[in-house]
Amino acid sequence: MRHRSVLVAITATLFACHITAKNVPSALKAFYNKAGSGGDCTGADALRTGFYNTEWSGGQTTYCTKYLPTGKGFYLKGPGSDLANMDIDCDGEQGSGDVRCKSSRDTQGQTRWGLRHLEKYGVRDLNANIHPYVVLGNEGSYSPTFDLRTVGVEPLSIVAVVCGDELVYGVWGDTNGDDNEHPMVGEASLALATACYGPSISGNRGHDESDVLYIAFAGKEAVPAGARWDADSYEAFEESITAQGDKLVAKLFGDKSTTASASDPQHTTSSSNGDSDSDNDEEDSKRNRKSSGRRTNIPRLCQIILIVCIALA
Repeated sequence: MRHRSVLVAITATLFACHITAKNVPSALKAFYNKAGSGGDCTGADALRTGFYNTEWSGGQTTYCTKYLPTGKGFYLKGPGSDLANMDIDCDGEQGSGDVRCKSSRDTQGQTRWGLRHLEKYGVRDLNANIHPYVVLGNEGSYSPTFDLRTVGVEPLSIVAVVCGDELVYGVWGDTNGDDNEHPMVGEASLALATACYGPSISGNRGHDESDVLYIAFAGKEAVPAGARWDADSYEAFEESITAQGDKLVAKLFGDKSTTASASDPQHTTSSSNGDSDSDNDEEDSKRNRKSSGRRTNIPRLCQIILIVCIALA
C-alpha cells in the first residue's frame, strides 16, 4: 500500500512539475545532424586530437571546427557518427539541498574558473547543483592537452549544449585535469545534466551515449553580461544567460528563431556549411529517434520532491 501511494505521489509530481523545454532552432538542429553524420574530424578542421570520451574509447575525440566559420568556436567530435557523452562534474561550492552529488567519487572543492572570477559577484565558486557549467580543455601531465584560450574562448563564456533533443545553455566553468589515465572530455555539472536528462542523473550516473553536442563560442561577446551568478536555482541562472545564448546561436547559424520545433522540416543551414544535408536524411532520422523522448525539464523543487519520493519507494 505504501509503495502504491509513493508511486501516485511520483506521478503527480511529474505531471505538476513538467514544463516545456527549449526546442533546438532549426539551423542548429541541421548542424547537429550534419556534425554527427559528417564522419571523423581531421586535418585543418581539428584544433587538437587524441582525447578520450570514455576510458576505453581509444582517444579518437577531437576539438573540431568542421562546418563552422573560421575562428568562431568549436565542438567536441568523436569518430564516425559520435559526438560526446555527458559525465557528471560536482566540483566547486558544495552548499545545496540536492544530495545527488554525494555519490561522486572525485569531487573537488573548487572549479578552474569559478574560484578566480566570481568573488567580485559575492560568490565563492560555481555550484554544480545550480550553475550549468561545462568541463572543456585539458590540463595536466598527460598528453595531449588543450587550452581553449589559445583559440579565443574566454573563461566562463557561454556554451550551447544540444542534449536529449533540446537546447540548454551552460558556461565554460572547469577543465579536465590529470586525475585519469587518459585525457578525458565530455563532462558537465549536475545542474546542466539534470536539465538535459532529468533527476535520475547523479554524481556517478551520467549519460553514456555519444550524442551530446557542446559548442563553445570564441570572443568576448560570449562572456555572459547579465548572468545571475548569485542565483539560488538552476532555473534562475539559466534564464539570466538565455537571451545572450540565443543571440550567439542565431549569429553563428543564421537562425532567427530560437523556439523552432526540432521537428521543423525547414532545415536551414548556416551559409558557411555550403553543401546540402539531403544525403544525410537517413542518418538524421536515426539520430532524431535516438535522442527523442528522454528528458523532461523539471523545476528544482520538483526534482527534490521526486528524489525523496523515489528514495522512500
